[in-house]
Formats: sequence, structure tokens, C-alpha cells
Amino acid sequence: MTKPLTPPQPSATFDDMTMAEIRRAAATGIYDIRGGGAKRKVPHFDDLVVLGASMSRYPLEGYRERCDTDVVLGDRFAEKPLHLKIPITIAGMSFGSLSGPAKEALGRGATLAGTSTTTGDGGMTDEERGHSQTLVYQLLPSRYGMNPRDLRRADAIEVVIGQGAKPGGGGMLLGQKISPRVAAMRTLPEGIDQRSACRHPDWTGPDDLAIKIAELREITDWQKPIFIKVGASRPYYDTALSVKAGADVVVLDGMQGGTAATQSVFIENVGIPTLAAIRPAVQALRDLGMHRKVQLVVSGGIRSGADVAKALALGADAVSIGSAALVAIGDNDPKWEAEYNALGTTAGAYDDWHEGRDPAGITTQDPELMKRLDPVAAGRKLANYLKVMTMEAQTIARACGHNHVHNLEPEDLCALTIEAAAMAGVPLAGTNWIPGADRS
Repeated sequence: MTKPLTPPQPSATFDDMTMAEIRRAAATGIYDIRGGGAKRKVPHFDDLVVLGASMSRYPLEGYRERCDTDVVLGDRFAEKPLHLKIPITIAGMSFGSLSGPAKEALGRGATLAGTSTTTGDGGMTDEERGHSQTLVYQLLPSRYGMNPRDLRRADAIEVVIGQGAKPGGGGMLLGQKISPRVAAMRTLPEGIDQRSACRHPDWTGPDDLAIKIAELREITDWQKPIFIKVGASRPYYDTALSVKAGADVVVLDGMQGGTAATQSVFIENVGIPTLAAIRPAVQALRDLGMHRKVQLVVSGGIRSGADVAKALALGADAVSIGSAALVAIGDNDPKWEAEYNALGTTAGAYDDWHEGRDPAGITTQDPELMKRLDPVAAGRKLANYLKVMTMEAQTIARACGHNHVHNLEPEDLCALTIEAAAMAGVPLAGTNWIPGADRS
């Protein structure tokens, strides 16, 4: 008679990924670096559902009744706020982390869709300015490539305090991607790893930042909107202090937001999910009487029109996409599967963007790889994707009886989990219970 055996039981704490990382660290003595945003499962927009109209509300007819999507960003102080056709913008991604053709494709796609794109660290390229009808110029702690001429050539300025993948952390661009052109734009030596600062050199708080913003307004003759971008960590206070410092727009980036490169342990363990960040940021704006006067742009894991509609319903004025835009123009495309395999990964999981060997020609400075990306065709793909996202958001807004996507509201949502209900401040499905509502 065979004796029954206890089957092997893998540890939930020491799972395969954890043990592989321990072995990798033990063998190399260095921490893991990668791109992208948090890959761990956290509460997200999928944990919310939309309450379509029935008896208590009346839906709009999709083919006969309008549902508008336009948005104005930055009309608090600036003489020339941004007027966008859709509430979806392209997030900042630097030339250096991305190739020149990739930056051109983002500009082309955004322009076709009637929205804006953003420079990222390292300065403004002529390709991006030339193909972006509306371009937001990022001012980062590194000051790489920063100059008054480009400030004036931009349509808005985004002061980056932090980003969702690494709030409190600085930038990282490894030597493989410091090409002669990248080095010249950043005033750096070629081929040498670059680490940029985690905080701005000339201010230490909101009072100093108010002075810096006044300088930027003087340089640009009070015409350009000033955005402040923060990584989601303490969104209530960060939003309130951004308003105090004089921001026209607050950009709030959750932990699912991507980065070109940083420590993996940072990406997965610092910051809070996008879903958890929106409600406190909106509350800060309401407490200051500035909701809809200082616009809120939310980013970090936005993938579809449903995500857009839910973010707007929670109080955002617009959203921003980065990783999804890269996928739209060809990042992680299965047609490069054999080459991803050669790099020890697979399509859909490739995140070693810092190594500069991207088969898709997007996150690289290799001249031969860059040739693989056709910026015209890639730009059209991005425009198509933005069009689909917008139509999806319109479909949901109409189903809720709204003639503008900005009329979506928290009452149009409920949550499928207690965690999502508490974070978003909407009722758990089938109940009128909002966990923690009596304590906020």
C-alpha cells in the first residue's frame, strides 16, 4: 500500500519571483533596475463599475444627442490656457529614454487627436516641437536642456516635483542611451550613467516654489499655464500646497505610472495607487474652493475609455497616458517576440528600457533599432487609440445621461470591493455604504 504524501506547498511569502530575485541579488550584488510602473495588483479602476441610466436617470441617444469632450487646462492665471478636444493628454517622456522617432510619433498622434504631449527630462527636440501642436515643457530638478527659448516655445510649463513610479526619487539614464545627441542636449559626457536630482536646486517648499513660478510667468510673459506634477503619496497636502504655490493645473501621478528606469523595489513599494489618490486631491481642491478652477490631471495606469470616464467621475478634469501610448505606437508588440526572447523576456513583459536594446525602436538610441519605428504610421496608431478611448468615455457618459464627459460624477459609480469603495469614496455595489465616509 502506497503511503499518502503531503504534496509540496509553495510559500505565498517566498514565491518563485521572490526567490528568483533573492538569487539574482546574491549572485550580482546589485539591485534590479527596470522601466514601467508597479506590476503588483493594487485596487484600480477595474474595481469600480458605472451605474448606467434606467428609471431614475435618462440616457442620451448615442447617434442623435451630443456628448462633448473638450477641456480647458490652465485658465486660472495664464493668458493662453490650453484648449484640448479630448480630456486625454500624453505624459512626459524624455528624449533620451525614448528615441527621436518615438517622440515624433507621440507629437503626431497627439496633434491628430487634438490634444497635448509633454517633453520629459532632457530638453525639447525639434522633432517634437515641430510635430506637436500643443506641447507642455517639463521643468525638472536636473534642469537638463532647460533654456528660456524653449520655455517660450512651449504651450505650457510643467514643474515636476515627482512622479508616481518613484515619488521622492530622481531620474536615471544609463550610459548605453547617452548618445552624442543626448549628451549634447544634457551637457553630459557620452556613454556615462546619469543620475538626476530628486529635488529642485533652488527651492525647498511652496513659498519658494511660488517665487519660481512667478519667474516662469515673467519669462513667458504670463501667457503659459503652469502645471505642477506630483507623485501620489500625500495627495491632499501636495495638491493644497501646489494650489498655494500658484499652480494653474495639478498633475497627480499614481504608482502605476511608468518611468524610464529606476530601482524595481522603489517602483513596487513607494507611493499609493492612482485610485486611492484622486479623492483626497479632489477634496483638497474643494476645501480651497478651487475644484474646476485649478484643473486636476490624473495619470498612472489609464488604459481605456472606461478608465477615463471613472477618473473624470471621481473629479479629474483630464487624464494623461504614458505606458499605454507607448504600447499604441508599438512597444512590447508580439511581432518582436523572437528578439524579446533573445533578451530573456517576452512581449508584454519587456521593461529593461534602460538598456537601450528595445527591438521596437522606441526606448533606444541605437540608430539601427530606431529605424524600425515609422513615426508617421505610429502617430496614426496613437491617434486611433486616443479616438477609441474618447468614444468609449462618451458612450459611458451618454449611458449615464450626460451631455459632456465632465458631467460624470461620483454618483455614477459604485465599487466591487471594500478597498476600492474606501479609496474612491463611492458606495460598495448593492449598498449605500462608503467605508470610512463617517471619518473623512
